[in-house]
Amino acid sequence: MPYLSNELSTYAQIDCDVINLAAMRKMDMAMDRDEIAGLGASLRRIEQKLLTKGNGVKRVWYQGGEPYFDLFIDLREDDIEWFQLTLRGKSLSWNQAGWQTGKTNEGSVNDITFYPASKLIKTDNRPDSAFIELAYSILQTRAGDAIVDKILALFKAE
Repeated sequence: MPYLSNELSTYAQIDCDVINLAAMRKMDMAMDRDEIAGLGASLRRIEQKLLTKGNGVKRVWYQGGEPYFDLFIDLREDDIEWFQLTLRGKSLSWNQAGWQTGKTNEGSVNDITFYPASKLIKTDNRPDSAFIELAYSILQTRAGDAIVDKILALFKAE
């Protein structure tokens, strides 16, 4: 049976909404050092052959141990042009224009066009300073990695 009945579909949506709400509440709670360290330690660099950007830009991807926990970096001659970190439905991006936070759609399952490997980001009106601080704390656990060190330097430059 390729489709859920309306009743089952409603229950599936409610279950997903509960899971998404729980993840968002978990994000709003202060994370302890062990959880932050665990998130940082879970980031693994993905095979470079899978990524192509072109125009002299090299894309680097780190995938975290949680679903939808990713770090993408665009480098030109080893200088960061852009990076984006996503975690638990939130996003932090940086480019020459500055910092931007937002919310991702990866927890949305009520759209039949949704593809979980794609993320749409709705930009926040004002940068989410708590998420910026959390991202910095997670990345600090990876100090010593040459690329992450360059990202950490961007936080200090602001």
